[in-house]
Amino acid sequence: MESYVFEHGDAECGEARVSKPNVVLGVSGGIAAYKACELLRRLTESGHDVRVVPTASALHFVGAATWSALSGHPVSTEVWSDVHEVPHVRIGQQADLVIVAPATADMLAKAAHGLADDLLTNTLLTARCPVVFAPAMHTEMWEHPATQENVATLRRRGALVVEPAVGRLTGADTGKGRFPDPAELFEVVRRVLARGSLAQDLAGRHVVVSAGGTREPLDPVRFLGNRSSGKQGFALARSAAARGARVTLVAANAALPDPAGVDVVPVGTAVQLREAVLKAAADADAVVMAAAVADFRPETYAAGKIKKKDGQEPAPVALVRNPDILAEMAGERTRPGQVIVGFAAETDDILANGRAKLARKGCDLLVVNEVGERKTFGSEENEAVVLGADGSETPVPYGPKEALADTVWDLVAERLS
Repeated sequence: MESYVFEHGDAECGEARVSKPNVVLGVSGGIAAYKACELLRRLTESGHDVRVVPTASALHFVGAATWSALSGHPVSTEVWSDVHEVPHVRIGQQADLVIVAPATADMLAKAAHGLADDLLTNTLLTARCPVVFAPAMHTEMWEHPATQENVATLRRRGALVVEPAVGRLTGADTGKGRFPDPAELFEVVRRVLARGSLAQDLAGRHVVVSAGGTREPLDPVRFLGNRSSGKQGFALARSAAARGARVTLVAANAALPDPAGVDVVPVGTAVQLREAVLKAAADADAVVMAAAVADFRPETYAAGKIKKKDGQEPAPVALVRNPDILAEMAGERTRPGQVIVGFAAETDDILANGRAKLARKGCDLLVVNEVGERKTFGSEENEAVVLGADGSETPVPYGPKEALADTVWDLVAERLS
């Protein structure tokens, strides 16, 4: 997100001065504060002007000198510093985005109830830009009804509260409440900045995305699989989370980091993927089947490694059909108005095969793209046409997979509304 500001002299010579996006990084007092240093580094190195506003308790974990050195700005927790600049008003007014990371239970409660007893809480009240909270706390604190009500209040007001990750917490505890991966949290910030005020058009919705490629085992060491990396499905999950949705990502053999704020369900085979998708889709508003699901699996599984025998040709591998998950989802929708999206990876007659598949599967939208050994699979870019059951065609030119993801969610959001 870049804005161009022309000063008098610049306008006369036709030169533009690029203004960096202004990001406020609020840091509250949790052990995960040290991880926010990595988020700050990614923001500054990618061209954002970042002002860090910690709480007094946050400085017990990371000192003011660190935040100032990494951001290039002075750091204060008080509204009484540099009073002539009215920081408790100006910082929020001038921000393009505010992110609180980590956001403790105490900070969520203060933000939900409009308390303003330090510079950060004052900034939250004056900000008129997108606001993101990245909670981090023990599982019991996250699941407490008071915290959940505060989160619901903030979301209802338009804030994006990223679901915490599941994993190791302070001490020996494990559960939901872990600070999301800073690199993935940076992606959330980047996507929200790119979309601005449109960031929350999926708020209150539950969406299910499948990603990756299924593997059908032949024996303990071999499988039938495909080239899908899962990158397009993960881009879809990231985009939906940044637009406010509750996202369940059913990931088949994808060696990618979990997107921030997304519940990830790992699976291996087509049968496992079907079970996970059907379970997650029970209360979903939309299901996007981006995974490359194997059409067939071996009829039998060898309990031991299949050996090569001298002078003998290998025995033929008998195959049986896997369930058609997309057709099943489209034919037996689990709730009224549920939007079903499929993907068609084609190597020839792209649109003709896509239209035939759309009619055969019965889904609402079908993303049709050309694939091959050096096309789409494993790439950061994609090109596609999104076909609609209503006869519409939406071409998506070659570009980042997140651009295709946003187009898909634009079309889904239209149908949900």
